[in-house]
This record gives sequence, structure tokens and C-alpha cells, in this order.
Amino acid sequence: MRASDLAVPFPTVGVDTPALDAARLLAGQNLPGLIVVDSVGRPKTILPGTQVLRMAIPSYCQDDPTLARVIDEAAADLFIRNVGDRTVAELLPREHRELPVVDPDATVLEIAAVMARARSPLVAVAGKDQRMLGAITLDALLDRMLGT
Repeated sequence: MRASDLAVPFPTVGVDTPALDAARLLAGQNLPGLIVVDSVGRPKTILPGTQVLRMAIPSYCQDDPTLARVIDEAAADLFIRNVGDRTVAELLPREHRELPVVDPDATVLEIAAVMARARSPLVAVAGKDQRMLGAITLDALLDRMLGT
């Protein structure tokens, strides 16, 4: 089985996409992350769902999660709105991350190796022109590897 057999259409965002739209896309489709593409559809980076949380949750709660307990649930539900007018570009991790991309002929083991090395819950599958053809999630890859 090759990457082209496992790849499925996958939502993408650009760096100018509003952060709240990206959060809604993640939640609405139960995605582990999003693939950020350039203006012609070439994958540029992965936006993990956890990075959206990092932007929404106050730093004092991240530093000491026990402080989050003093905030009532109604107020806690509003924290995602803290992303306000920010864009996907502002959500991206500051450190450079390896872009997990494989070509359509990559084997299951090659896909797994790229995913593991990049510590990414998904990989993009890109053709010779580097445009995205689809993506493979960790869940789909494990299903294939486990035969489920």
C-alpha cells in the first residue's frame, strides 16, 4: 500500500485564515491538526490542534493548571474567543518544525517514519509539483498498520 492509496482529501488553511475559523474547522471535523498551505496549494507547515489551545488558554493556566480550577465553567468556555482577530500565522509555533510531507509512492513504513520523526498527527501527500494531493492521519495509518 502506498501513500496515494491512503491519502484522503483534507481541509487546509492559509496563514491569513482567521484563527477562530481554524478552531471551528478542527472541532467541526474532529481533526488532529490542519495543513497550512501557500497561495498555490503547497503545504508549508502543520498547525496542531494543541497550538490553537495554547493561544486560547491564558499562560498562567498553562504554567499552573491548578489555577484553572478557580475559573467557573461558563467563563472557561469563553476562552477560545481570546483568539479574537488573530490569524493562523499567529498560532504557528515559533520554532521551525519539519514539514511532514511524503510523495504518493511512499510506503506505509516511510509514512510512519516521517510522522514519528516530525511528531505530527498527520502527513501531507504532495505530487511532483509539491501541491497537496491529500493527507494521512495517524488514526488512518494505525488502522492500516493494525489491519482494522
